[in-house]
Amino acid sequence: MNSRIKLGAQLTAVTLCALALKYFYSTASPDELRWILAPTTTLVGLLSGRSFAFESHAGYMSSDNRFLIAASCAGVNFLLASFLMLTLRKFWLERSKSSKWRSIPVSAIIAYVFTIIANTSRICIALEMQDHPLRLDGLNGNQIHRLEGIVVYFVFLTFLFLLTERMEQGRSSELIKFLFFPLAIYYGTTLGLPFLNGAYKQGAPFIEHVAFVIAVPLVLVLPVITFGWVRRSLTKKGEAV
Repeated sequence: MNSRIKLGAQLTAVTLCALALKYFYSTASPDELRWILAPTTTLVGLLSGRSFAFESHAGYMSSDNRFLIAASCAGVNFLLASFLMLTLRKFWLERSKSSKWRSIPVSAIIAYVFTIIANTSRICIALEMQDHPLRLDGLNGNQIHRLEGIVVYFVFLTFLFLLTERMEQGRSSELIKFLFFPLAIYYGTTLGLPFLNGAYKQGAPFIEHVAFVIAVPLVLVLPVITFGWVRRSLTKKGEAV
């Protein structure tokens, strides 16, 4: 098969998988999401020392009835972002010789495992914040919870990209590449897809969501960009001397 035709077929397959997952998640109940909620809850219980029981159509409720791991806690959007990032990265690196089809299911498995790890971390942090509330001027409880989720997911997404680069390429990516590729994927899945799905019709709540999603990752990456720029400048000056 011609490499371009094969690449087009692979991109189509990945796109269809992503859209199918997004559509499924938009209407899925906690009962239909146990394939990802159950292992996540098990790990959360082991790390936090809390016990959870599944309640049909609700999710996993903690024994003290203070915390519910519901459908919105499944982390499917992070799973989608991870899957797209891994597959598109693979297709780009192997564009001249065409990537093998098995890279798609392999990427899906890696994304699933990493999603459970990231989601477990996010929920454990949320449990700690429930016991020891974080107070930030100008932000209410829901906004702080959203802030925590964005930070955890974006950091894990970037770490997954760096880890993959290190394992497959034997080195970390160039600064701009490793920062902006995960950033573009994150923006695309958290803003682009919801926008196409009509989320903008929500008005103010969606605008607030957009503001958080755009601002928080930039706050995280700008110091790294600045550090990299300063280090390169000092290195060039040293070489010039």
